[in-house]
Amino acid sequence: MGLDFLILYEHTVREYESDLLLKLELERRGYTAEIRQLLDRKKLKYFTWKKPRVLISSCMYDNEAINSHVYNNIGRCQRIVNLHWEQMLSDTQEAGDWFNMNGNAKKCVQTCWGRRTADRLIAHGMEAKNTPVTGAVMMDFLRPEFAGYFKSKEQLCAEHGLDPAKKLHLYISSFGYASMTDAEVKELSEMAGTDFSGFAATNRVSMAETLDWFDRYLADHPEVELVYRRHPSEWNSPALAELAKKRPNFHVIFSDSVKQWIVAADSISIWMSTAIAEVYMAGKSCHILRPAPIEHEYDPVIYAGAKYVTNYEEFTAAMAQDQPPFPVAKEVIEGYFDPSPTPAYKRMADLLEQVYKEPPQDTPMGEGFVPHFNWLKFFALWGVHILFALRLEPKKVFFFHKRLADFAQRIYGYVEKAYVPKSAAAAMEARIAPFVK
Repeated sequence: MGLDFLILYEHTVREYESDLLLKLELERRGYTAEIRQLLDRKKLKYFTWKKPRVLISSCMYDNEAINSHVYNNIGRCQRIVNLHWEQMLSDTQEAGDWFNMNGNAKKCVQTCWGRRTADRLIAHGMEAKNTPVTGAVMMDFLRPEFAGYFKSKEQLCAEHGLDPAKKLHLYISSFGYASMTDAEVKELSEMAGTDFSGFAATNRVSMAETLDWFDRYLADHPEVELVYRRHPSEWNSPALAELAKKRPNFHVIFSDSVKQWIVAADSISIWMSTAIAEVYMAGKSCHILRPAPIEHEYDPVIYAGAKYVTNYEEFTAAMAQDQPPFPVAKEVIEGYFDPSPTPAYKRMADLLEQVYKEPPQDTPMGEGFVPHFNWLKFFALWGVHILFALRLEPKKVFFFHKRLADFAQRIYGYVEKAYVPKSAAAAMEARIAPFVK
């Protein structure tokens, strides 16, 4: 018996919770749906007796993505819907070629969180039928219908050793380049074909100044608990460790979702994270801390024209505000995140039902697409998954061959990072299920 929908995810933290919500809604409507990671082992059943009628991808930019994400996972398929997880871009990215879809990716259904993204894709050659506005599924968890889904401030503070009686301030960091060495920045620049050295310097200067503000402020305000939600790339930051040691009311925490901390926080500040949209959807406000200007080619367009806090005096004044106005204009943020009265996951499920029931409205694997099966990746994934199941790191197994060890270790790292144990997946699903009605 064939599968109705197969959902492919790339980044667990970014996507898995939303994919589960969508899966549960499809199952509630009587369909069969499964979730798999892009680097899961390729299985014969998805090419044959369990071949999905609709493939739901995490990204879909060009013919190679169609080949890698679709053809190499299920074979030929004309019903391809992209959840399109990268929609908050800089002005340079919005104007560029890559993020506006190339080749037959323009024939896939590219879902859009808001009208501005749909209009941009249409202006770059896509047809309106392939750019439906669905809203952003991850924002549904912040809707009133999901009241009670997140932990209370008291519960969250108790779990992390914080005083719930104190004001809980959340800082959402994006200083991913600040902890990189010059050599690492150079290597990344060479790989991407873009010089990130200037942006890395902006990261370092902005982070250092922001931490100085926190240091001075927390010294004078012991009644505040400041939670620094670090960027994933900030796992090795001596500056954060030093400040946490110096100020007992400064806490570097990565566990629990950003949305969870947003819901629990009494006040919020941010640098350039797209989580500012989640702050808005949660019905809260925040301050944008900008000690130094950010190069426009890296700054998300949603921040254009926003109100910034640029020095310590402004910061202390901002922290004294109980209900600050939102720093981004309503029409801008709602242009990128459509505020429909209907939850996005239901709108997305409506779209998927339409794609499932009707003949394909386009041919992504038609003229211009040349399929090829990646046998190297096929065998490499099987090998890496066996090593992962045995918890044997390739760098130790293939110590005698550096190139092979580095290649396998890189894939192993991706697999390890994206892995969701069955027990964890079941627990997440059980937590979401009562809200799917």
